[in-house]
Amino acid sequence: MSQQPFLQSLRTAGINPNDDAETRLKKSLLIFATGLVCLGSMLWLFLYGQMGPQFSANAPFVFQLLLVGNLLYYFRSGNFDLFRYTQLALFLFAPFAVQWSIGNFITASGTSLWGLLAPIGAVLFFGVRESLAWFFAYIFLTALSGFFDYFLADSLMSTGPKVSTRTSVFFFALNFAAISSIVYLLLRYAVQEKAKAQASLEETHRLLQDEQDRSERLLLNILPGPIAERLKHDSQAIADGFADVTVMFVDIVNFTRIAEGMTPQQVFAMLNRIFSSFDELAEQYGMEKIKTIGDAYMVAGGLNNELNNYTQSIAELAIAMRDLLHRDFTVNDMHLDVRIGIGTGPVVAGVVGKKKFIYDLWGDTVNLASRITSEGTPGMIHLDATTYHRLAEHFAFDEPKTLHLKGKGNTVVYRLIGPRGNRSTGTATE
Repeated sequence: MSQQPFLQSLRTAGINPNDDAETRLKKSLLIFATGLVCLGSMLWLFLYGQMGPQFSANAPFVFQLLLVGNLLYYFRSGNFDLFRYTQLALFLFAPFAVQWSIGNFITASGTSLWGLLAPIGAVLFFGVRESLAWFFAYIFLTALSGFFDYFLADSLMSTGPKVSTRTSVFFFALNFAAISSIVYLLLRYAVQEKAKAQASLEETHRLLQDEQDRSERLLLNILPGPIAERLKHDSQAIADGFADVTVMFVDIVNFTRIAEGMTPQQVFAMLNRIFSSFDELAEQYGMEKIKTIGDAYMVAGGLNNELNNYTQSIAELAIAMRDLLHRDFTVNDMHLDVRIGIGTGPVVAGVVGKKKFIYDLWGDTVNLASRITSEGTPGMIHLDATTYHRLAEHFAFDEPKTLHLKGKGNTVVYRLIGPRGNRSTGTATE
């Protein structure tokens, strides 16, 4: 096993899949701190044995065994609360015990400074509030050691091990450097891990935002914007009455006969090209596509606070759709023709169902526009009297004609030619 996988497995030891990011960081930090303390104390013990006086190594050795044994017990039991309390207690009390076994601050070169790791670790492993008790305990033990050293200095110097000034200074520097390094590495590690966690959180948030945006776009492709917003924030059924809406149907002529000789893929490709072009035109003119019904396309104006001149925009859209099919044979490679019918009046609009829902329109206006479309002349745009009177000032029309509409009887309809001054647009044989 290489060094990197081993270190990685050691860092993640004791971490459960259900742990949150904060708990994972605390566990990883404490294991990392234990490793640093073990490594630093072994180095200290070796150098002190080489340069310092001969003294009993029992206390430092027992400290090493307790650290490692406690770590192994944690790996076995998984009890993190017990592990962090006992490990910090070792960090706090063992350095003072070692110092007292050697002599005083001077002869032990300030070994008790290692106890500072306990309150610093408590900040990282417990939190700011919980760390206060550990800090006060460290200050108390330091003051207690100073008190005894002050009053017993002469006797300790005469009876304790003889340590040269050079050795004492060297190990003071070593202790300061070791503690400073461990504290720095712990804080650096904590900041790095938190940065990684933050980056992971931001990436997760970005992916979630992308999914939300994708869902928003999908919802807006199904429903009008204001209806989509209402559906997201209100569980009540959505049904609205509109006093004045212009509805248009576009129906492909002889579609069933033409589709009989085509494969399903060819039929889909043909409809997709045409209806996708209609979608672009509807968006360009600010109209709301309602749905497609087989080979028919339904669009409306006057819903959801659209422009006041929506009837004129519907007429312009109808002309654009008709002319597109007559001139652009990359879209209309089968040279299909359409019937277009327009009606204006009151409608009821709403969202039907709870699953696979659709925004739809109902009412006599919708029925009238549909009937005008089905009885109209291929290539022509027919509309009812209400729509005609709104458009007569700006558009040219043929003479009105009477059609017998199913469920309506004889009804006067008007054939829209185009904007005034352009009567050559949209001619067709009856």
